[in-house]
This record gives sequence, C-alpha cells and structure tokens, in this order.
Amino acid sequence: MYAIVDIETTGGYADANGITEICIVIFDGIEVVERYETLINPVHRIPPYIEALTGISNAMVAGAPVFEEVAERIYELLNGKVFVAHSVNFDYSFVRNQLQVCGYAYDANKLCTVRMSRKILPGYQSYSLGKLCNALGITHVNHHRAGGDTDATVALFRMLLEHDTEGHIIKSLKRTSKEHVLPPNVPKTDFENLPYTAGVYYFHDEKGKVVYVGKAKNIRYRVSSHFSNNATSRQKQNFMREVYRISFEECGTELMAAVKESSEIKRLWPRFNAAQKKREDMYGIIRYYDQNGYIRLAIDKVNSRYEVISSYHHLENAGAALRQLVQDFNLCPHLCFISKNLYDEAKHAVLCKGACEKRETVVDYNCRVESAIDKLKGLPSFVIIDEGITRDQNSCILVWQGKFYGMGFIPNDTVVEEPERLKDLVTPYKENSIITNMLFSYAKRYPAKVKTFNSVI
Repeated sequence: MYAIVDIETTGGYADANGITEICIVIFDGIEVVERYETLINPVHRIPPYIEALTGISNAMVAGAPVFEEVAERIYELLNGKVFVAHSVNFDYSFVRNQLQVCGYAYDANKLCTVRMSRKILPGYQSYSLGKLCNALGITHVNHHRAGGDTDATVALFRMLLEHDTEGHIIKSLKRTSKEHVLPPNVPKTDFENLPYTAGVYYFHDEKGKVVYVGKAKNIRYRVSSHFSNNATSRQKQNFMREVYRISFEECGTELMAAVKESSEIKRLWPRFNAAQKKREDMYGIIRYYDQNGYIRLAIDKVNSRYEVISSYHHLENAGAALRQLVQDFNLCPHLCFISKNLYDEAKHAVLCKGACEKRETVVDYNCRVESAIDKLKGLPSFVIIDEGITRDQNSCILVWQGKFYGMGFIPNDTVVEEPERLKDLVTPYKENSIITNMLFSYAKRYPAKVKTFNSVI
C-alpha cells in the first residue's frame, strides 16, 4: 500500500520551518482507497514569497489546526505504507520531523517519483512535477497546493507502475537499494561507481559546477552517509535539491585525500563547503640592497617586486622569524625595519655593530646577513612515502624547504635519495597553511614513513 504525499511549507528545510498544508492519498496500486487534505497552522508567519508561490496566506491558516491536532490522524494514514512523493526526501523530512515532535516514532520505506520517472520514462527535458505532467499529458491543476500536486503525483505514479517493465519500483524498495536515500537528480550509477578507497569526492550542480568537495578514507561509505540519514538541516535539504552528479578521485591514502581536499576547496571555492574557505595573504621576508650597498631585510606581501627569502601565512610569523634572525646574527634592527618600540637604545647597541651609522663595513655586515639567509633557507625538506592505489606504486608527498611542494605516485622500487629528482615525479600543488601544518604534524607522528633530506623535523 502506498501513501502518496505532498506538503506546502513556510521554507525549504524542516529544522526551522513548518507545514502549512498536507494532502495524503492512500493508493493500492490500482485505485485510490482514501484521501486526506487539510490546511495546517504553522504557528509562525508565512513569508511573502511563499505566500506568492502557494497562495496560502497567514489569514487562511489562522483558523486551521496546528500539526499536533492532526498528528494522530496523519500517523494512522502513513504508518506501515510506502511514503511516495515527488522529491520524496523533502516531504518526508518535514512530516517525520513534525511527527517526532508530537511523540510519534515514524520510519518508512520511501519512493521518489522523480528518480523513478528518470528511470522508467527517460529522455524528458525536465522532471519537475509541472513540466513532466505537461509533457505526459497529465492534468495538473492548483500548482503548488498540496491537493493539486498530490493528485498529479498519483496520476504520474499510476503511469510509472504501468510502464515499469523492468521492475525498477520493486527494486528500489529493497533494503539494499540506495534509490530512496540519494538526491532525486543523481544517477544511481554515480553512486555505484564510487570506490571503497581513500580519496576526494565532488558534488556537482545541474550545470556541472562543483558545489561541495569532501575527503574520505572510504569514498563510498562517506558519500552514502551524506544522504542516508534523515537530517532536517538547511545544508542537507540544499544537498538533496541541488546535487545532480557525483564524481571522485582516488588518492591512495587518507592523508593525500586530506591534502587534495584542502587544495581543491581553495581552488574551487565550493558553495557548500564552510570550513577552510578563508583567503590567506602570504607575507615574506624580502631582501634588497640599499644605496650604500647594505643588504636590507624587511617584511612585505609575497607579490612585492623584491626577492622573497621565505614566506609565511601570517604576518606575526614573518615578524617573529625576522626578529629571531636579528638576535641570532647580530643584525641591525633599524636596517631590518623592526619597530624601535621593540628595541630600545641599549638593546640596539648590543645587537648592532654600527652598520646603520656606516661604522661597520658593508662586507662584514652583509656576510652576517647572508649567513642569516642561509639559515632561513635551511628549512627541512622531506618526503612522506606510503601506500599507492596499486601494488606496484607508492604515494609520495614532497615538502621542500619547509613548504608543501606537491604529491603523486612513484614506482615502489624508486630509490628516494635525490630530492631534486622527486620534483619531476610529483604534481606541484599550491601550498596553504592548513596543508603544511597537517604534513609536519603527520611527519612527527609517523617518522617511519618519512625520508628527510636536510635538517631535523
């Protein structure tokens, strides 16, 4: 027995919105057995744009029952039946949420007429209820009202049953089927093609644009978890409504997947990714010669026209590094543009050997600056070697002079002794602070997977 349902609501997700109208038609696969329809008072105001869309006003629902008053009747109609709707997860999330608030534990098999229409009646330009009914010659009156949309869905479902020669409807109701949890517009083959391996997955909208990037130790399980729960949040409902395709890239290890995810979020700026979407200004310690021939060190943004000796994601880190060089190599704070508030005359006199007053020769001062620069460039270079996607390869993540350089896969018999050669074997990536911190932390936790080329991590 099927319960074919349509609702009108005050908004797009169940967590913060209510139902304004519901229609339930009990259908045995041949005939309509029972029909129930009512306005519902959502207990908060209907937004003007929703009123314009549905025609349901605040005045119309003022005298209608609140959901709690009709919950028992709705539960009796739905319990034990297959919940059928056009974009079923939307209607189901609202009804289930409202029933739970009223104390009813409701869980049902679901059937989506959008997904079934795409399988049984392929080739139509649009599978929205109105356009599909118009293309199929199904009478559809009172658009965006629960009664009219439910009656149209009943007629559509009847047609689907008649044309389902391959048994798609029965298959979708099996416990192992994913048809009832996937977004209405995502082909099931996209899900079936997902591997049980580590990697990055992408959700695409109708135009193919990436709207979400995620990483996983097991891509198939992680993607399934996005849709298999009955979450009523805004993000969940937006996923269900706007995701049309799923693609993926295997990465070999969970670490590589995390690095790839961070890189892709920064590159693609996907709409539904909240974390890591913060632009990072890069600051660098720069070098240039002044008119007297002294080497000057200063801090500026990396896009400056001067030579960058070392770059940092935070201005404070660049400042701390420069002050450390001044301390370690007795450099002149004035020639390094360090605020006089940080070094009084006494401290300045201890560090500076007179270069700012030309009492120290250019050769002597510049020699110490070059030593400082050598130290700054002496940040560790190392490679993290781990499992690859296939047995004959290893994954390889290269950090060069303290910065993430790139990653890729190398034959597992590669002798990792020449760091310069690895640059040619991996794909360069744009570095960010999240990736670099992640790799240094990983290298400290798993030293057996690390080959260091200079210095100590």
